[in-house]
Amino acid sequence: MIIHIDMDAFYASVEQLDNPELRGKCVIVGGASNRGVVSAASYEARKFGVHSAMPIFQAKEKCPTGVFVPPRIARYKEISVKIMSILREFTPLVEPVSIDEAYMDISGCEMLHGSPHKIAEKLKIRIKSSVDLTCSVGLAPTKFLAKIASDMDKPDGLTIITQGRVQPFIESLPIRKVPGVGAMTHKKLDAMGIKTLGDVRCYSETVLFERLGKFGKRLVELAAGVDSSPVVPTSEHKSVSTETTLGTDTTDRKLLAEYLLRQSVDVAKQLRKLEVMAKTITLKIKHADFKQVTRSTTLSIPTRSSKSIYAESVRLLGNYSIKKKIRLIGVGTSGLACRGTPVQIGMFDGATQKGDRWEKVDRAVDSIAEKFGNAAIKRATLKKTD
Repeated sequence: MIIHIDMDAFYASVEQLDNPELRGKCVIVGGASNRGVVSAASYEARKFGVHSAMPIFQAKEKCPTGVFVPPRIARYKEISVKIMSILREFTPLVEPVSIDEAYMDISGCEMLHGSPHKIAEKLKIRIKSSVDLTCSVGLAPTKFLAKIASDMDKPDGLTIITQGRVQPFIESLPIRKVPGVGAMTHKKLDAMGIKTLGDVRCYSETVLFERLGKFGKRLVELAAGVDSSPVVPTSEHKSVSTETTLGTDTTDRKLLAEYLLRQSVDVAKQLRKLEVMAKTITLKIKHADFKQVTRSTTLSIPTRSSKSIYAESVRLLGNYSIKKKIRLIGVGTSGLACRGTPVQIGMFDGATQKGDRWEKVDRAVDSIAEKFGNAAIKRATLKKTD
């Protein structure tokens, strides 16, 4: 049996935990600026239609009495570490999916902790007593069903799908609730008359593959209750990124480059802290109409140098045709590997030496900032724009 645990309105719940005056109020995490988006909303705010990723100005319109607070990521990570530690008390097979959710494979844990049902109940009690927060838990024979189950009785819910209930559950499961079914896929399935996951069995795998590609084959398996995805214990970071919602929409490339410099410095610092190097650099842009685009490049030699990350992100920006104003810009890195991982380089490629030289500067800056504070030293360009 697989458990999927999802903390209830995590960011907002932490704010209410740390500030009792916020309990029972419409708490919206994301700051007060109309330029930003909602990171999380308490269940009180959700009753007004506020949800994550909603623009702040819309949240204010829907919930005039809302209390807007800036996110405190460090605090959320602190509590997340405690929660993940609790999960590992029950089984070593814990797969964190994000800061507030994870999968657990509890197969073979009955002798230690009781039946799957008892384990799920103990887990909820243990988290509540330890961090004073509630979570919703889904228990099922497969990962995809466990995830769906955890969302069925929020907040503070526990939904169990036994092996005998799998097929009846699939027959009535709305197709839009299946992980991977986005707006476009849902539109195609609706046109085919597929309303529930059970309806998928009305079509052959060949037809579904023609209409939906590889995801068509995936749907056939899920409709049969088959999901071979294992719970993979990992705490490794897959990417490091940062982004900024601009104070004013702009097409000013010089201003955008200054934001990229600040973000490159921040991302490089995070990579050094994790002791990893990145092979792929990604530029993220969101226009005034909220249309989002990304551009990526893969390096021949992994880096964690702020200069290298900045150079690539600015190059990606230079190659992008800006036809509409931009409201958000960000830099991301992926393809992470530990320093010392073998890489093939060109015989005459001096990029490694240049990156290493600049990384020494970065590390010196890190040391000064750690000792005297972040304001003690910074790039001259960033000093001008602060």
